[in-house]
Formats: sequence, structure tokens, C-alpha cells
Amino acid sequence: MAKKPKGDSAAKAGGDSAAGNGGTESRSDRLRIRAAWMYFVEQMTQNEIADVLGIGRVTVVRMLAEARARGEVKITIESELVEIAALERELERAFGLEQAIIAPLSAPGSDPIPAIAARTGSYVSDIMKAGMRVGVGWGQTLFSSLQFLSARALADFKVISLLGGVGVARRYNPAEFAWRFAQTFQGDGYLIPTPAVVDSIETKTALVERCGLQEIFQLADTLDAVLVSVGGIASATTFYRGGFLKEADREQLVEKGAVGDLLFHFFDRNGDLVDHPVNKLVMSVEVDRLRRAPVRVLTSGGAEKTDALLGAMNLIRPTVLITDEESARRMLAERAGAAP
Repeated sequence: MAKKPKGDSAAKAGGDSAAGNGGTESRSDRLRIRAAWMYFVEQMTQNEIADVLGIGRVTVVRMLAEARARGEVKITIESELVEIAALERELERAFGLEQAIIAPLSAPGSDPIPAIAARTGSYVSDIMKAGMRVGVGWGQTLFSSLQFLSARALADFKVISLLGGVGVARRYNPAEFAWRFAQTFQGDGYLIPTPAVVDSIETKTALVERCGLQEIFQLADTLDAVLVSVGGIASATTFYRGGFLKEADREQLVEKGAVGDLLFHFFDRNGDLVDHPVNKLVMSVEVDRLRRAPVRVLTSGGAEKTDALLGAMNLIRPTVLITDEESARRMLAERAGAAP
């Protein structure tokens, strides 16, 4: 008979450490807990679980046996992350995600970036393999995830920056993140040595066709994975961090329905690019190219980014979403048409 979860309980494996340090349990722990949740609570078959998690049925059987042997499955699935597991499943169903990863917060008003960054670093470390081509974006969340990456040498590993650099050398410069990410895995970094936004279509065309950037943009056609974040339209850092956009630009974008940006591509809540000159002048890889990557990881969160996250679900169509629990609840509430 299926066991029912109780209150705040969930599987103990990694539960205490995840709650205490932003979530550093191993990928195998997370898979085992997810498998136990699906089997004992959702009453899914072992074959169905194997399909959802992308693993073999024999592996599912082994994980369930291990969960029982560890004492994780008793009358309930004992873990402080049981509610998190339920939220992850809701997000996966609501937005057609292959996987949702939710970072727990110590309090509803806590800054979500450290927790999301920890989850991002752990997940990305697990999926990086030799021979991969990985396209990366930029931003505070991504930069903060660097400290949580497990450094190791990967042969024939390439990192492609998806956006030109900002005008002033600051902490969250796209080139800085891409280069440090490549160094973590001792791979090669490919940068776009231009401003993030140029002054005209002619300048953009000349830089791409005459300054050797075509090779970098062509690399984006064969990416194995994409790692990006989004910026909210209300956040001043989105516009002033590089000095490319003024307040007048922000107001025009808002009037046209923009809710956020991905690689300086500004989009509305439906995930459509808004009609504004900046979307034609940005020196970044086109979103259409990014959608071709089989693994598309979107990591972001915060109250000011709810609309941006909702729009990004259609814009980039992520396969994996990494966010915090409060952002997850807001996204689901907005999706259902209820007040957060």
C-alpha cells in the first residue's frame, strides 16, 4: 500500500544538509528521493519512473531498495524536502520541464540568489562531460554559482560566451563568467569581443562578418547545453550595469510590454521579443539558436522576476529550471490565475 507523506517530513538523505547550506546533496541522493516520492506517493510504476527520470528500470529498482535499506522509506517519505519535491513535480507538469530543481529558503524574504546558485553549481557540475560545447550567459546568479562548481579537467571541453562584453569591467561581465567557467573544467573559452549592444545594424553586420565572429556564432549551432539566467524589467542592474540602456529605453520597453531580458533580448510575458531597436542591436546569439541545444538550463529567481520567468518558459523553452521555492509558488499561482 502506498505511504502518505506527513507534514514537513521527507527522505533524510541529504535533507538536513540541504536545509542548512542551500542544498548540496548529491545527484544520486536527489534521484533516489524523487524515485521514492513517485513510487510511494504518486503510485507510479517503475517503468514510468524510469521514463521520467531518464534512467533504466533496473536503476529504479536499485534506488528504491536502497531507500528502504537506508530507512528513508518508512510510514512516510521522511525528509524536510517533501514539499520541495511536490513543487518540483508541479513545475515539471505545468511548464513541460524535464526537471525542476528548487532551492529551499530559510525564510520567505531571504535573498534567493545564494540558494539558487548552490543548486546551479551542484547540478551543472554533475552534467558537464568531456567533449561538450556549452553556451553560457551572465548575471549575478550565474557568477555566484562558480564557487559551487566541482573543478576537474574535461578533455575537448568548449565554453562559448553567448553575449558581448559590457563597457566597464565589472564583477558580472559576461566574458569574466565564461572564462572562469571554462577554467573550472580546464576547457577552451570562446568570447565575443564586442560591446553587448552596438550603435547600428551596419556595425553589427560588420563585426560578425569581417571581424572573425562568424566562427563563434557558428559554434552556437552545435551546443550540447545552454546555461542562462534572466533579468527583470524593474531591476536597475539590468540596464545600468553595462551603461548601454538609459531610463528612457526602459520606459519604452515597459510600454511595449517587456517583462525582462535574456542575453539583452527583451521579451513580453508571452515570451515574444518586443519591437524595440535594442533587440536588433544586441551582440548575442539568437534565441532560435539556443533552442536547438538538447539541454537548456534556466536559473533565476526573485519576486521581481516572476513575469520574466513566465515569459522565459516560452522564449527559451528550458529543459531544466533552477529556482527558489517562493519563486516556484509565485509562478504556479500566476499560471493558475490566482494571486501569489
